[in-house]
Amino acid sequence: MTQYALVSVFDKTGISELARALHRAGYTILSTGGTAKHLRDEGIDVLNVRELTGFPEIFDGRVKTLHPRIFGGILARRHIVRDLEEMKRHDIPDIRVVVVNLYPFQEKLEEHDFEALMEWIDIGGPSMVRASAKNWKDVIILTHPDQYGELIPILEKGEWPSDELRKRWAFEAFLHTAHYDALISWRFQQELSIPFGKTLPIPVLRVQELRYGENPHQSAVWYGLSTPVLPALHKAKVLHGKPLSYNNILDLDAGVRLAGDLARDTSLFSAVVIKHNSPCGVARADTRHEAYRLAREADAKSAFGGIVALPFEVDLTTAEVLAETFIECVIAYRFDDDALEFLRTKKKNLRILELPSPWKPVHSLEIRSVLGGVLVQTGDWLDETTKQWKVVTKHQPDKDTMKALAFAWLVVKHAKSNAVVLTNAHQTLGIGAGQVSRVDAVDIALRKAGSHADGSVAASDAFFPFRDSIDLMAKHGVRAVIQPGGSIRDEEVIAACNEHGIAMVFTGIRHFRH
Repeated sequence: MTQYALVSVFDKTGISELARALHRAGYTILSTGGTAKHLRDEGIDVLNVRELTGFPEIFDGRVKTLHPRIFGGILARRHIVRDLEEMKRHDIPDIRVVVVNLYPFQEKLEEHDFEALMEWIDIGGPSMVRASAKNWKDVIILTHPDQYGELIPILEKGEWPSDELRKRWAFEAFLHTAHYDALISWRFQQELSIPFGKTLPIPVLRVQELRYGENPHQSAVWYGLSTPVLPALHKAKVLHGKPLSYNNILDLDAGVRLAGDLARDTSLFSAVVIKHNSPCGVARADTRHEAYRLAREADAKSAFGGIVALPFEVDLTTAEVLAETFIECVIAYRFDDDALEFLRTKKKNLRILELPSPWKPVHSLEIRSVLGGVLVQTGDWLDETTKQWKVVTKHQPDKDTMKALAFAWLVVKHAKSNAVVLTNAHQTLGIGAGQVSRVDAVDIALRKAGSHADGSVAASDAFFPFRDSIDLMAKHGVRAVIQPGGSIRDEEVIAACNEHGIAMVFTGIRHFRH
């Protein structure tokens, strides 16, 4: 019985070499449309699918391989006599190799509107892939040019691939169609503005394997969304330095999120220093280098070995300030040539990343794993304005104080809860984050700020359950506080502020970051 190899690919990379190897191994090449033309142009004999099925391509090519002779040839179980008899009775071809990759739906997401995208949804391709993968014991399924180099040497030896290899190709085939369907589902979800479906298809591709996870005994891989969502950390260019670690990536994410929020105010340059996934220094200034210097000096001890996020183009002066201390990574919109050359020369191991602007907050879903499942939520990206806030004390904050409170409120949103942040209008002075007691968070922030706490403002990511935090801040000269409000003891807390002459603003919004 003649054995066939069905070849139908959109990506023609390496397909001629594989087809020649299949031909030399005795397979008759079956193909369709553009693939058949490509192979014939390369001097390779091809039998068009329509010649085998006796049925033409219809509906502008929407239907060409969806035929019982094709799917019978793929799905027949060669170890079952009944199937072999049916193949003979219905003149079903013996298709033993299927090489298919799909219409480039992902690449067309940004090029076409929703209606036009429908024509880039492959139907016959995924159907053949799934059928071949289901029947992996009898059929070879290849879905990516990287796999061709594995099969060609086996063909040249006149051998049949091992069960393990065919099973792995089948696994990769189902991954291929699952990712494809996830992209399509995602686009429908966007079109319909449905935040949460009954299932959660996530279109992601592997970016790279990591040396290890949070600790050396944990394995880890980095996956990136395949959808055209920006900013996307996996699209950053690594310009210099050692490979990124799992913890580097988490810290870079925290830095870009906060820096992107700050960059919405274009009147000043902003800089962020992250340590252990929480800010340790944040600042704004009229110049690039001063913004970073102030951020670093906000807590110079903690900044050592930290991650720096700079939402601007780094110049040589800023690069010189960056080189003054040890940092693990720096990410920015761009590095000018002089700055990049200087850092590469001075800091051999510094990881330098470039992620073009804008780092605008994205209203996308956020996913975290829990035992046996995942939690999914929308991002914490509310467009808050001071007009929504309410002054609840007798003492009214002036314009400069409100500016400082707005800055503190933006920073505390990105600190690990429970969090309290002390700032002036341009620089964090003390950050107490990740505490199980709010008064402990206040105490840490005050100790970090030291004498700079006098005249500062404070932000709390959630309400104060007792007045003890206010009393403590008053002793160190804090002049204004911003918080969500909503405690059953709000009146007690407000009364404490009035006693101490502290202005207090309620935002009505909580910003926990667990």
